[in-house]
Amino acid sequence: MDTALALEVSAQNLLFREAHTANTFTDEPVSDEQIEAVYDLVKLAPTAFNQSPLRITLVRSPEARERLVGHLAEGNRAKTRTAPLTAILSVDLDFHERLPELFPVMPGLKDSVFAEVETREQAGTLNAALQAGYFILGVRAAGLAAGPMTGYDADGVNKEFFGDGKQKAIMVVNIGRPGQDAYRPRGPRLSARDAVTTL
Repeated sequence: MDTALALEVSAQNLLFREAHTANTFTDEPVSDEQIEAVYDLVKLAPTAFNQSPLRITLVRSPEARERLVGHLAEGNRAKTRTAPLTAILSVDLDFHERLPELFPVMPGLKDSVFAEVETREQAGTLNAALQAGYFILGVRAAGLAAGPMTGYDADGVNKEFFGDGKQKAIMVVNIGRPGQDAYRPRGPRLSARDAVTTL
């Protein structure tokens, strides 16, 4: 099972087999240095034209946390109040402004392919979601647990935290060391036989 993969079994377990969505956390803090180290891995994830549209808003202060909690589904409020750190992952809808710097081999890209707002939002959201998946793996690589959530009022979060309309939330993630009874039993997954087709 493990011999087909280059990654050592302990790393496979840390990132995948032993990792779960955490619902409780200890009060051990998560430092800015840890998040910067996570981002230094995440930024290497692939995005179309290297557009890198993911933005991460760290919610640390009690005031900011309560502003966020008010927009969460009831089942997500208690765990967000007690997580040492919560991140709002969002798409920067003006990501195209950085393309001359991030993808200089096509200098006209910003004003051609991504000139239309709808095209930008669609491409940015897809690629930010891809980066969000890598962010969760980066959190796990730091030895921390992630509790990603989409149970929130998106319009409310966007107005509360991104009032200028230039960013849109795609996910909220609680981050920290897993607490007591942090994990529910793992649900079933499709097998490769069910999910993979060879043509």
